[in-house]
Amino acid sequence: MKKIILLQLVSVFLLLFTSCDDKAKKALVDENSTPIKLELSKISVKGNSFVTADATPIVFRGLDASDPDKLEKDGHWGIEYFQEMKNWGATITRFPVHPKAWRERGKEAYLKLMDDGIKWATEVGIYVIIDWHSIGNLKDNKYFMPMYETSMEETEDFWRTMAKRYKGNNTVAFFEIFNEPTTYNGQLGECTWNEWKVIVEKLIGVIRENGCNAVPLVAGFNWGYDLSPLKENPIAAEGIGYVSHPYPQKREKPWELQWTEDWGFAGEKYPLILSEMGFCGADDEGAHVPVISDESYGDAITKYADERGISYTVWVFDPEWAPMLFTDWNYTPSRQGVYFKKALQGYHTK
Repeated sequence: MKKIILLQLVSVFLLLFTSCDDKAKKALVDENSTPIKLELSKISVKGNSFVTADATPIVFRGLDASDPDKLEKDGHWGIEYFQEMKNWGATITRFPVHPKAWRERGKEAYLKLMDDGIKWATEVGIYVIIDWHSIGNLKDNKYFMPMYETSMEETEDFWRTMAKRYKGNNTVAFFEIFNEPTTYNGQLGECTWNEWKVIVEKLIGVIRENGCNAVPLVAGFNWGYDLSPLKENPIAAEGIGYVSHPYPQKREKPWELQWTEDWGFAGEKYPLILSEMGFCGADDEGAHVPVISDESYGDAITKYADERGISYTVWVFDPEWAPMLFTDWNYTPSRQGVYFKKALQGYHTK
C-alpha cells in the first residue's frame, strides 16, 4: 500500500513539474515573441549572392547598432536591444567598433562585450557584421577625427583577434575590413586604389590564415561610397563582398543611374551590402551632410536594392547618433525610423 501511495505521489509530482516546465517554456516564447535559435546557417559567397549552408541565396535587411562600448555605458547593451531590432524586422545587425573605444576599454573587456552581443544576436536569430569603424587613410595614417585613429599594425591585430575568436561562429557572418576609406580631397594624404587594394588583400590574408571563413566586406573611397575602380581592378580574393554607403547627398536626384555607375554595377558580379544608409530632414536633430533628405530617398534606395537583390543595413539604432532611428529608449521611431521599421517589417509579410 505504501508503495502504491508513493508511486501516486511521484506521478502527481511529475505531472506538476511537466506542467510548470511547459508553462515556463511558453512564457519564454511569449515574452520574447520569437523562438530562441541557438545556431544560424553558415553564410558564404556564390557568384553575386550571399548564400546559406544549403546554397540558398539570402538577402539581408537590417539595422546598424551604435558602438557596443557606448551602448554598455548607456545601460542598453542587453538582449532587449537585440529583440527590439528583431521586432523591427532586422535579419542582421552591424557592430561599429571604434578604434578609440577598443583601446580605452581594453581588448579583453571589449571582447566580452562582443561575446555577449553575438550570443544575444544568436538567441533572437539575427546575423552580425563586425565593422572596424575608422574613417580616413590607413596608408598615410591620417584620420577624420581622433575617435577613428588607428594604424596598420593595430588594424591587423584587430582582424587577427576577430578571426581567432570567432572562426566557426556562424552568427558572425561578415567582417567589414575598414568602415570608410577616404583621403578627404587630399586633406588626409594620398592613397591610390592600387595602394588600397594591397592593404585590403593583406588584411583578408590575415583573416584567412587564422582559419576564419567569415565573409570579408570591402569598401571603396569617397567615405565608403565609390566602387567604380572594381570595373578595372577588383580585389584579388575569392569569397568576398563589397559595401557602399549611399547616403542621399552623395549624388543629386535622380539617383538611380548615378548609383549604378558608382557602385550598383558591381552587383552584377559580386554580392553587395549597403552597410550604411538612411536620412533625416534638414531641421531634424543631428542633421548633417550627406544624410539630409526625405522619404523619397527611402523609396528610391529600397526599391533599387529590392530589384537587384542587394542587402542593406540602416544607420543607426540609437537615439543620439544621427540619423537616428528612434528618439528614446522606449524605441519610439524617428521620422526615418517610421519609414524603415515599416519597410523592414514588410519583408516578412510578402
